[in-house]
Amino acid sequence: MIETCELNMDDKQIQTLEQVKQFVESSQTIEFKGINTQEKYRWIEEVLRKFKYQWLKKNGKGIIRRYIEKVTGYSRSQAARLVERYQESGRLKVTEYQRHRFPQKYTVAEVALLAQTDELHGWLSGPATKRILEREFEVYGHAQFENISGISVAQIYNLRHSKRYRVKRYIHTKPVISRIGERVRPEPHGNPG
Repeated sequence: MIETCELNMDDKQIQTLEQVKQFVESSQTIEFKGINTQEKYRWIEEVLRKFKYQWLKKNGKGIIRRYIEKVTGYSRSQAARLVERYQESGRLKVTEYQRHRFPQKYTVAEVALLAQTDELHGWLSGPATKRILEREFEVYGHAQFENISGISVAQIYNLRHSKRYRVKRYIHTKPVISRIGERVRPEPHGNPG
């Protein structure tokens, strides 16, 4: 039977490697309730420091890794990676993931200009719209069209499908209330039928 107890990052009752081994081999489990990754990493650091992981023999290192796996719920490979990272730097930090994003070539204002141009000219084809944008800058000298005048036809179509464009373009219509198909009690006003 598996027993579950909560651990509020307080495992002071486990002081020796033998106690860790007994805990790992027991069926008792410890769950971190409501604790984030950063706190788990901090606890792993404390355990590795407390038991002087780098000075342990191979058998002792395995016991400590299994202890970390059991308490945190991490897989064997994840626990090994964290221990290795700790040995390299002496600390465990949660790495922030930065998704690569290409810089936006056209600003929100320029997308709004495209939407306004489309609305004024009746949503022409891409090449016609491109020509209008070029003329706005080159012939009429409107400075706000400088960057968007060099847009490609394909990019015009891409921007027309973007959320930034749709927000500027569409004006939400109000629903029309139609009484067709509405079931109402007839009022014949004294006439038959």
